[in-house]
Amino acid sequence: MSTVEKPQVETGTMDGEDDPGDLSRPQPASPVDMPRLERAIREILAAVGEDPDREGLLETPNRVARMYAELFSGLHDEPREHLQKVFTEKYDEVVLVRDISFNSMCEHHLLPFMGKAHIGYIPNGKVLGLSKLARVVESVSRRPQVQERMTEEIAHLLESGLDAKGVAVVVEATHTCMTIRGVRKPGSLCVTSAMKGLFRTNQSSRAEIMQLIYGDRR
Repeated sequence: MSTVEKPQVETGTMDGEDDPGDLSRPQPASPVDMPRLERAIREILAAVGEDPDREGLLETPNRVARMYAELFSGLHDEPREHLQKVFTEKYDEVVLVRDISFNSMCEHHLLPFMGKAHIGYIPNGKVLGLSKLARVVESVSRRPQVQERMTEEIAHLLESGLDAKGVAVVVEATHTCMTIRGVRKPGSLCVTSAMKGLFRTNQSSRAEIMQLIYGDRR
């Protein structure tokens, strides 16, 4: 019997704006060079023909700098830390967590791509807390990258960290670098997968995981 878990979705403010008072709220120490980043954002505004000193843009460099520090926080995070705590269990069927939402940044245009990751594995005597799978996705996604590398990195981390019999990672994402610029094709979806162990070598195992991911959606 397989286990399928769907994580709860966390929500923020309705309009996506910063909470009032964010600018005065104490910020944690960051490895990001914030003053340098603010200067760069100010220079971009000037370079495109804006006046960075007008009222509406005065605090924009600071806001954008804090945003980038958040979006790129995975550069200073070690996702393997989330794989340290495991539990011994005699369970050798599929464990799957579907619909793990994420936001990442395309390294080619520094525009976001966002979507869902589905992660499954076949334990080899030890299981991982389900929330840790979501934490691995969060850690890996928060950096400039391409979706193909993100998918492979998550799979490799789980295969090596859990010594699992099989690992399957499927990532679905919409890329704003092709929906709001360039070819401008909204609604397009990029799907990537990385199969390790039994999911790569055994066709029935591969079919099972894909059925668990997509079977009730088609």
